[in-house]
Amino acid sequence: MENLAKLTLDEVIRNSSERFGDHIALSKIDGGSITYKELGEKVKSISAFLMERGISKGDKVALLAENQPNWGVAYYSIVSIGAVVVPIMTEFSSSEVRHIIRHSGSKAVFISAKLFNKIEECDFEQVHTVILIDDFSIIPPKTTSTFLKEVIKSGRREFERILAAAYKIISKAQNEVYEDDLASIVYTSGTTGHSKGVMLTHKNIVYDAIATLKMVTITDTDRLLSILPLAHTFECTLGLTTPLICGAAIYYLDKPPTATALLPAMATVKPTIILSVPLIIEKIYKLKVLPELTKKAVVKNLYKIRPIRKKLHRIAGKKILRTFGGELKLFPIGGAALAYDVEKFLREAKFPYAIGYGLTETAPVVTGDDNINTKFRAVGRALEGMQIKIDNPDPETGEGEVLIKGPNVMKGYYKDPETTKEVFTEDGWFKSGDLGIIDEEGYLFLKGRSKNVIIGPSGKNIYPEQIEGVINDLPYVVESLVLKKENKLIAKVHLDYEMLDADFNLHGLPEPEVRKKIKNILENIQKKTNEKVSSFSRINEIVEQPEPFEKTPTKKIKRYIYL
Repeated sequence: MENLAKLTLDEVIRNSSERFGDHIALSKIDGGSITYKELGEKVKSISAFLMERGISKGDKVALLAENQPNWGVAYYSIVSIGAVVVPIMTEFSSSEVRHIIRHSGSKAVFISAKLFNKIEECDFEQVHTVILIDDFSIIPPKTTSTFLKEVIKSGRREFERILAAAYKIISKAQNEVYEDDLASIVYTSGTTGHSKGVMLTHKNIVYDAIATLKMVTITDTDRLLSILPLAHTFECTLGLTTPLICGAAIYYLDKPPTATALLPAMATVKPTIILSVPLIIEKIYKLKVLPELTKKAVVKNLYKIRPIRKKLHRIAGKKILRTFGGELKLFPIGGAALAYDVEKFLREAKFPYAIGYGLTETAPVVTGDDNINTKFRAVGRALEGMQIKIDNPDPETGEGEVLIKGPNVMKGYYKDPETTKEVFTEDGWFKSGDLGIIDEEGYLFLKGRSKNVIIGPSGKNIYPEQIEGVINDLPYVVESLVLKKENKLIAKVHLDYEMLDADFNLHGLPEPEVRKKIKNILENIQKKTNEKVSSFSRINEIVEQPEPFEKTPTKKIKRYIYL
């Protein structure tokens, strides 16, 4: 903290551009890097442009793009003038994206060419500027994807004209940014009626980034390979702000983190740090490591002997580290629970993993540790300046809801004071909705969620009620229930059999024909549902629920019965 005059994001860029000038700040894998000095200048330029376009302190600006250096440029340009960035997950459907832009009241939108189709049919009354983030061209109103390339050149000329004029006024028009100013609104979901826009201040984000640095060491010699979505708070805080404070270099993978894309990227970058969700390392273990260790009968039998298993794991761990470029020193994992057998492998392989815990509402990290002091199955200890406690612990197990307090805790939910009030205790503790216990050394162990939120394999929150709302609106559906079983998202669906009989005369058909018809209907329900929800919320299987679901007196489905 000693290097920052105040805990604001504009101060982060100002400080780092001065301290680390010629160091690489942001880069694509195959070149196109931006130094810290260039980053500072680009942020000033785009900030001036936004101000000339009428964006001022407190105004909302949406940001929808895949990972790339210009994402960071746009993000810091918005917050540096006191405006509020609204990062949108690329997986959100067009309807979800439109709702977020409307709900947030965004006056401008940064968007990539690949995702432009998600907003091209929108007619937003409040949006007066749409900017192509790929090269900061201005996209005129009524532009369609078909003609996007044709308008980029004229949009670029217009941007440069405005930029030249804007530069003349920026020195006298710059807004003062304060620590408690709102910096970002992060929507944890996109569907109308269930949206929660988490309001994070400059201090929330910067404090969390700095607190992390008191737990792990990052320097200006480190190289990060960014593989998680920047719109996710985990990557945005720890994968962008934290390394920028230290002068580290960040490299962007502009493709899904498959083995085909990751291996050459790792060989090129030789990263020292990679932020990950459990899904990535679990796939490596289950698809690459375990089959190699168990494919031969002799090795498979030896693998059952603990000392030999540990040696085999150590050999496999060294091989993975070489695959990762050979210089990896830290592999933080967050966003979801890590599988038991995978963590056991990482420990025995002496792989430099570390596990943390947090939520979007906490900017996000609350607990964690370095790769030296991890405790098996724990998610770390509270970061400096943060507090955690267990509310109403069970007398036998010690389990209870995890409550959190600290400078990283959100300001509240945007336009939703009632829900904000619900998630805070009277004395200011944030109610996480997670169940856990804290041991005598202060390590937190999570035991599950007290709410209905499902954590997907990639670490994103999946809200079953939203998916059920989509399913229940489809023909022939009476009610539904979305559950996670064996790492798959399934939906139990109770159909309107009277309507089915009226439309298809089911009573007059042979049983095999009835089964075939219902199977086709369920498949169509799955298809239509998955077209309307985010990619990470797609249903893997639809199961027929022949009888109505059991309900409470208030007519709510008893979820616990079907888990």
